[in-house]
Amino acid sequence: MFEILSRFFKFCDAENRRKFHLSIALGVLNSFFMALRIAAVAVMVQAVIKNLCEAQPFEAGTIWLSSGIIFASTVFAIITKKTESMLQTEGGYRTCAKKRIEIAEHLRYLPMGYFNANSLGQITSVTTNTMELVGDVATRAVMLVTQGLLDSALIILMIFFFDWRIALVALAGFLLFQFVNVFMRLAVKNISAKKIEADEAQIGKILEYIQGIAEVKAYNLTGSRRKELNDRIDTCIKNCIAMEMRCIPISALQGLVAKLTGVAIMFSSILFYLGGSMELANCAVMLICSFMLFTALEAGGNYSALLRIIDIGVKKAQAILDLPTMDINGKEGGESLPLANAASLNQCDNLNIVAQDISFAYDKRKIIDGVSLTIPAGSTTAFVGPSGGGKTTLCHLLSRFWDVDSGSVTLAGKNVRDYDMDSLMKNFSFVFQNVYLFHDTIANNIRFGQPDAPMEKVMEAAKKACCHEFISALPDGYNTVIGEGGANLSGGERQRISIARAIMKDAPVIILDEATANVDPENERDLMAAVNELTKEKTVIMIAHRLKTVRNADQIFVIDKGKIAEHGTHDELVKNKGIYARFIESRKAAVSWKL
Repeated sequence: MFEILSRFFKFCDAENRRKFHLSIALGVLNSFFMALRIAAVAVMVQAVIKNLCEAQPFEAGTIWLSSGIIFASTVFAIITKKTESMLQTEGGYRTCAKKRIEIAEHLRYLPMGYFNANSLGQITSVTTNTMELVGDVATRAVMLVTQGLLDSALIILMIFFFDWRIALVALAGFLLFQFVNVFMRLAVKNISAKKIEADEAQIGKILEYIQGIAEVKAYNLTGSRRKELNDRIDTCIKNCIAMEMRCIPISALQGLVAKLTGVAIMFSSILFYLGGSMELANCAVMLICSFMLFTALEAGGNYSALLRIIDIGVKKAQAILDLPTMDINGKEGGESLPLANAASLNQCDNLNIVAQDISFAYDKRKIIDGVSLTIPAGSTTAFVGPSGGGKTTLCHLLSRFWDVDSGSVTLAGKNVRDYDMDSLMKNFSFVFQNVYLFHDTIANNIRFGQPDAPMEKVMEAAKKACCHEFISALPDGYNTVIGEGGANLSGGERQRISIARAIMKDAPVIILDEATANVDPENERDLMAAVNELTKEKTVIMIAHRLKTVRNADQIFVIDKGKIAEHGTHDELVKNKGIYARFIESRKAAVSWKL
């Protein structure tokens, strides 16, 4: 238990950890003030017994003393409990918020391979369910268990002042209670892990079902897909019930131990009184203490089963935070890369991008195999080749979305690993084939790279990207809220907004990954105009299958099976009669291809 509590407190940040530590200190005071009730009861009981048995007068001072102790202890108990609860609540929710932000920030610096290897459901579950446990359930469970232990310990300590024999009985009951509590945590150990895994699988299936709902409907898979989702939900229900069923018998045994501890204290007290070794007043006080100890033990034990689930959740969250980032091989503090402007880009050879014998494998399958190339600053480079040849992966390696397994990629004469990620990413803009727009206004989606940019700059970028007209025609114009992923816009409109976003960022290196592949002829003219505006005086790296987008490139690399099969200009490669020439001929033969 103490290991779990220690891990939980370590998981919290320093500021909120101090709040929890302070709340524990206040909990000790609260337990002390609550235990003072024993002294108040003892004073009153002793006076009553002496009045009845020895005919001693019942003095008003005794009433005032007992009432004063109870009043003072109650007032201070309320104050400490209120402050303690506020600290616990604030510490829990702030820890939850900070860890969510910390995890989100950490995910930004992880290699893309992590997101391929781990399901979205698992990542989402950690940032939702796990953090909810930390912010709500964990805080209450941890602090209630801690408070129960403190209350029990102080009550036993207080009993020592009255009769050490009864204190030993109470201590034995306390230790037996904790022994049973250990069995409870062990009993739910495996099922807790299964419950967490079932939660992750359920969230993953829900996300998959929602994201793929169009395909599910189109292929009439509603029934089968719904069955899979229902199976995941049923598994979660079964795991929750199984955990409860494991806890109930041990929880009942735990409650029985708490009750029997109270009975043992009562029986021992009466036995000692009848044997003449304990005064009647002390016997009466011990009878009251037996109920107080029973209440404290139950309060500490009822939530202890949740500690195992909390511990697994905290470990999963910490595992993400412990993953090595891409900043200086996992360490922060990389060298800053100044943002190049158009003038310096055209005049400085040091801003070239150079790949030297780079290789990369994903899941033991080699994607890039010994590629070396140079992309001069201010030039336009095109990657063409068969699907699955490694073009997109190569772009990701050049921009350090992934790290190479061997070889090196340099920008401005320095290995990209030596730059901090934020300054490196400022030098790259991306326009992908599949555009993702956020559930926000069009203006905020465009100013994504410059959150504080004024509306004038947003509109200027939109005009350059040829999307000002259709945005202005919307009911709320630039304040129109886009559905998640840009669902309420056409493909061409989403693409042009993403280009406006890239224009706003104004990075010196532009990577176009099939940016015009899915655009209809009506939008192609506007989109090409937007691309031309975006790529003015920039270093351009493009992946394209359309001849008109690659034939004017300064150099073309044909990527096949992870290697450079051909390299040259359009005219040079056509003369070579190789893969690129066959690529051109196939496009000419296509009905939709025009030269």
